[in-house]
Amino acid sequence: MILTIFFWPGLASTNRRYTKRDRKLTSTKLNAPAAGLFLAGLITVAATLTSISQASAATPSCGRASWYALTSQTASGERMDPSKLTAAHPRLGFGTKVEVINSRNGKSVVVRINDRGPFIKGRIIDVSKAAAGQLGMIKSGVAKVCYRVIS
Repeated sequence: MILTIFFWPGLASTNRRYTKRDRKLTSTKLNAPAAGLFLAGLITVAATLTSISQASAATPSCGRASWYALTSQTASGERMDPSKLTAAHPRLGFGTKVEVINSRNGKSVVVRINDRGPFIKGRIIDVSKAAAGQLGMIKSGVAKVCYRVIS
């Protein structure tokens, strides 16, 4: 992991007590190059962390999946529709397309992430009832699956 951090001069702690005069001088005499380096460092850190999280999300993951058929509002703000091919995942971005494969029977389905979950330990994804039907896991309720990010 690449971590680039630039420090803004004057933000380091010192034993000296600051006065109103110090604040006035600081606000009128900002070091523009240092401010630019500080912001560039923050942007570098954010971009690096984003690329690392996307790379780790793109690797296939396997575990247990369950299905749900609520009609409440999802974390993305849309209403949950059990007849659509959607899913809940704890970290993937809303709108991400994911292929889910049932390890037991080899059936697969492409779902769109529109919610957060599952909130039960040991489960990696919750799929809608329609997706569960295509995976052949409605009767069992839970199945061993693998998923991979498509887009």
